[in-house]
Amino acid sequence: MTQEDLLGVAKEFGAPVYVYDAEKIKSQYNRLTTAFNGVSKLKLNYAAKALSNISILRLMNSLGSGLDTVSIQEVQLGLQAGFKPSDIIFTPNGVSLEELETAAALGVKINIDNLSLLEQFGNKHPEIPVCIRINPHVMAGGNANISVGHIDSKFGISIHQIPHILRITTLTKMNINGIHMHTGSDILDIEVFLYASEILFETAKNFKNLDFIDFGSGFKVPYKEGDIETNIEELGEKLSKRFNDFCKQYGKPLTLAFEPGKFLVSEAGSFLAKVNVVKQTTSTVFASIDSGFNHLIRPMLYGSTHGISNISNPNGRERFYSVVGYICETDTFATNRKIAEITEGDILCFKNAGAYCFTMASNYNSRFRPAEVLWYNGEAILIRSAETMEDILRNQVDVKDLFTPKANPVLQSN
Repeated sequence: MTQEDLLGVAKEFGAPVYVYDAEKIKSQYNRLTTAFNGVSKLKLNYAAKALSNISILRLMNSLGSGLDTVSIQEVQLGLQAGFKPSDIIFTPNGVSLEELETAAALGVKINIDNLSLLEQFGNKHPEIPVCIRINPHVMAGGNANISVGHIDSKFGISIHQIPHILRITTLTKMNINGIHMHTGSDILDIEVFLYASEILFETAKNFKNLDFIDFGSGFKVPYKEGDIETNIEELGEKLSKRFNDFCKQYGKPLTLAFEPGKFLVSEAGSFLAKVNVVKQTTSTVFASIDSGFNHLIRPMLYGSTHGISNISNPNGRERFYSVVGYICETDTFATNRKIAEITEGDILCFKNAGAYCFTMASNYNSRFRPAEVLWYNGEAILIRSAETMEDILRNQVDVKDLFTPKANPVLQSN
């Protein structure tokens, strides 16, 4: 997509607006499958939580992707988008037995990450195949909130509890068909990932009827110029060789599974917002936009950096701006960032806005969530309408008949 294309989207659909480039999603998917073409069986399960618009899910399904889900609602979205139940894996955390059973009844793959639910599910449904999520106690990821494989993480069953897992699976006669791990997001060091993989291989040896081993994902994409990213090609070469060797030792070919989210959609997304006010203080020039952390919370929650460009004045003289939002709290997107000179009414483009951006949006301050647009074959296609006041009030129950406005006693005395 060009800057002119993005400006055209903002003009047609208004700003703020999210825009996703379908060609970039396809190229990232193909890059990942190519990196691992050395294994006989590869399954990519797109992590729906990254960007769950049903049209994006349909695009993923058309590419041959499976779906990684973390809630029963994501499971239902996936089925609505056309995924076969067998192509959906349900990997929740801290859910009830009832939610697991609901997902199992829909025919999707079940992934369990705690001993309590493993035992309960195994006692009631020993005939249903189950994948087990292991916590390898490996610290990986770019932020404490997205590092989920360390020893104090709430995710997964500790590798030190393998004897407990084996006791449960033996006594219940459960069918364990997969082993899974996810160390965290924004993984930089391939060797750390490969080290965690060895722990997963050792764990897998305890189960004789596996169909797949799921290595999670968390591959880092570049967020700014010169930023480092996961070397997918090198990882593909090294892990594929090790995986093939393991399959020979195991005695049958297994499926190598991943659940990429950010890697597939992050760079495909742009977030466009209009500048409301340019405010000069004694030491700072603020560019205040018609958005806030109600639309894009990652910079405030994770300290993440999103490239920001002024697509209304791309060749303007660069100045330093702090880009802030309209929420009545501190919602700073960037501090003293060099951006082409900004004028009120200009459109700013936030890059890497495909993953964990719209999906984490809210109605805080009773603001509307923005539209979403898919750029497909050179055309802007609306895939979610911008919200209206009707959306804000849709599920609220107005008990106006319970209340009668009271007269102001001061006014009455007069």
